[in-house]
Amino acid sequence: MSGNHIANQYKQMSIKTANRGQLLIMLYESAIQNIRKAIISIEKNNLSTKGQAITKAHDIINELANTLDFEVGGEIAKDLERLYNFMIEQLVKANIEKSKEPLLAVQKLLETLLSAWKEAIISFNKENPRP
Repeated sequence: MSGNHIANQYKQMSIKTANRGQLLIMLYESAIQNIRKAIISIEKNNLSTKGQAITKAHDIINELANTLDFEVGGEIAKDLERLYNFMIEQLVKANIEKSKEPLLAVQKLLETLLSAWKEAIISFNKENPRP
């Protein structure tokens, strides 16, 4: 059994046992990682890898948008939906134009949101300790 196989099994297990907050963090981190990969691919003129990385980031952001709860989230959910739609537009633009700038804008937004979610999750966990 290879180390890579074991790492993949561990990753699958951590996803299965993660709570919603942890899953959200994982999704943001994966989207950011794929955007960074796309930026590097554009710099190296590796268009195939660029397209794959942008597609993965697009799929993750689309999933984030699809899981928004407008009844519970209200205006925040609507604002997030607008941000996610903007990010998806920027990813399409970056893919078509082979441009890093839209990717950098999306990366910055995702990093800001990731930081805010991490703080919110820490605060929630302090206020609602598990037994």
